[in-house]
Amino acid sequence: MQKSNNTVRDIIVVGFALFSMFFGAGNVVFPPYLGMESGPQWLLGFSAYFIADIGLALLGVFALLRVGSSEAVTLRLGKIPAELLMCAIILCIGPMVAIPRTSATTFEMAIVPNIPGVSPVLFSVLFFALILALCIKESAVVDIVGKVLTPLLLVGLFAIIIKGIVTPLGEIAALPQIANAAVTGIKAGYQTMDALAALPFGIIVLQSVTAKGYDSGRKQFRVVGGAAVLAGVLLLCVYMGLAYLGATVSAQYTSDIGRAQLIMALVEALMGKVGVILFGVVVGLACVTTAIALTSSAAAYFAELCRGKVSYKVFVIAICVFSAVVSNLGLDRIVAVAAPVLDVIYPPTLVLIFISLLAPRLPDRVSRGAAIGALLTSVLCALNANGIHIPFMANLPLYDLGLSWLLPAVIFGLAASLLSGRSQTREARVFQRPHEEL
Repeated sequence: MQKSNNTVRDIIVVGFALFSMFFGAGNVVFPPYLGMESGPQWLLGFSAYFIADIGLALLGVFALLRVGSSEAVTLRLGKIPAELLMCAIILCIGPMVAIPRTSATTFEMAIVPNIPGVSPVLFSVLFFALILALCIKESAVVDIVGKVLTPLLLVGLFAIIIKGIVTPLGEIAALPQIANAAVTGIKAGYQTMDALAALPFGIIVLQSVTAKGYDSGRKQFRVVGGAAVLAGVLLLCVYMGLAYLGATVSAQYTSDIGRAQLIMALVEALMGKVGVILFGVVVGLACVTTAIALTSSAAAYFAELCRGKVSYKVFVIAICVFSAVVSNLGLDRIVAVAAPVLDVIYPPTLVLIFISLLAPRLPDRVSRGAAIGALLTSVLCALNANGIHIPFMANLPLYDLGLSWLLPAVIFGLAASLLSGRSQTREARVFQRPHEEL
């Protein structure tokens, strides 16, 4: 039986691990930019952002713990659709978006302000050569650096935030620069991809908690619940503080400034040139450790998917080469290109997460119908938002909030339920034993 002091310690350890996984150095650029665009509505925009980012990510972790594995979440679609969805998720949090973004973020926040004139192509080659070497040859140094960097980054961020609150950089603009702060906040939350990453990250958390001796559903939920609260509070403080800092310069900057440029301008105004150098170094190293974790995870997934026909090392090389090419698009262009893809992938993934968490015994046909309804609507919305006008889309409920997929998901799920008739309820994939309650 776990002692109470050990439980508290484990909650803190797992909580910091969750914070580290979800924070990601690349995500630091979104809250300040959202605050700047939202101006007087920065709190509304931030609230939507936090719900779409950390709120959904933590729900994803709990859903995975409830059903026991990421496969149990996605297999409701059927084997092939589940594999396609997981491939899309891994590609997004891997070589298509997240991994190239670590290189672009490092270049724009660590290199450009401190060593101007360096070629982005040369930097991307050197960056991913380092990632390749550290992923193929597993190094204990990476773990040590990762454990040291998170506290350093936290200390640096809180120092900047506290100074920005005590001595604001300016007055918040009278009017926002965007039409709808809530929708912009939701889309910025999507860009972090934390809800998508919750499925592979949740497996790590589950393995860690189990290894610590928590072998029952109730004990695991207790530890993960406390850890989730801790991680959520830390992320709330950091992201909210950064959003406020962005709001304080909303009268000075417009959306013409890049995301990385904005946060580096904030750091320089608050901490001086030395602060820019130190912050760039810490963020750059944090991006390296994030890139290593994502590259190794993506390579391991695809190697397992190929059942050993293509080796892990081959996938590591392919991911690094592809990511190096994509990273040269630049941070803001990567974000722009990723937006429609994430708008399509997020809704069906969220439907599966909600069902796994709230109704794990729901028949697969119903889950599949709800996910299809969300997917079709999200595809139409993405087309509508990118120049292909679809007249009725704007009339869907919650369209203005970017949640127009909710009603179609419910309707398609109910239709599938009616078509399935009295089909037998699925066996629960609930992570608990018959004699205990969560």
